Amino acid sequence: MTEKKLKVCVVFGGQSSEHEVSAVSAASVIDNLDKEKYKIIKLGITKKGRWFIYTGKTQKIADGSWQRDKDNLKQVVGSPSPVHKGLLVLEEGGWRSLKADVFFPVLHGIYGEDGTIQGLFEMACVKYVGCGVLASAMGMNKLYAKMAFESAGLPQAKWVRADRHELEHIEGAIDRIESKLGYPCFVKPANAGSSVGISRALNRESLAEALAVAALHDRQLVIEEAVVGREVECSVLGNRQVSAAAVGEVVSASGFYDYKEKYQTNTAKLCIPANLPEDTQALVRQRAILAFKAIDGQGLSRVDFFVRSSDNEVLINEINTMPGFTSISMYAKLWGAVGVSYSDLLDQLIELAMQREK
Repeated sequence: MTEKKLKVCVVFGGQSSEHEVSAVSAASVIDNLDKEKYKIIKLGITKKGRWFIYTGKTQKIADGSWQRDKDNLKQVVGSPSPVHKGLLVLEEGGWRSLKADVFFPVLHGIYGEDGTIQGLFEMACVKYVGCGVLASAMGMNKLYAKMAFESAGLPQAKWVRADRHELEHIEGAIDRIESKLGYPCFVKPANAGSSVGISRALNRESLAEALAVAALHDRQLVIEEAVVGREVECSVLGNRQVSAAAVGEVVSASGFYDYKEKYQTNTAKLCIPANLPEDTQALVRQRAILAFKAIDGQGLSRVDFFVRSSDNEVLINEINTMPGFTSISMYAKLWGAVGVSYSDLLDQLIELAMQREK
């Protein structure tokens, strides 16, 4: 008797500013899932929040044209009811249940990586890949992630918080930031990823501009001192037992690893493993696992660090609970460096999802 294939629903797109990155990541995941093991359901979410089952070519997901492929779209909604176990599909005569064994939300940014869709999955009592509601929300919000890291004793760069309403009296906000951090500094929206909305400020004028840009993306802002050092990343995997992969280094061509360099120009150099002493790499791996546990992570995350030039201290930067899965993304590459293939990694993530604990 042929073994029944597991139904895996890969969710992509979404309403965030990282919609396009999500689609490229998801296409890569779909292409690398073992078709002998899994029956794949492709669930696309538009920028306006409409849900569709897509049955066309995966390449059209990657290039963004899937939404125009009307013959291969079926309208669906995500159901919070445990009775439906996932989705309701609109067909002639009404709605019918479409059940998946496990959901793989390859979604970056708000409404995907921030605990919201994870909450829907929890209500529906369905299995899903990745971190739960709390870990996703904390990982997405840089302010609360920093508080969790501080509580866990993880060293990090100096930082201050600002709120959008403070920009009504921007001179006072700038005075406060200058007194605590000085220049250069980085301004970030608290809830955004893939370097969206992040700017480097060198003086009062550029700081005012950076705050305005970040405030377009979120009402909570984080401003950090600039760390002179090296940017390194480490992938982690697991539920109760957590493993860390190789340590990789990002060498930016422009000096700032921004959205354009991550996903468009491909000019940054990724060094795997990082050219660091083994004891420093071991410390990065140890602190990556600690950071993952600090937010109560499950499944996967990529943890980003600075290695400060002045004293080689390993400073945590941030944690990404659903890192990029594109062909040039670091998460899978770091596991590949220790002998875990892309397809095997996807198998492990799905298995962890099936085993996840409440």
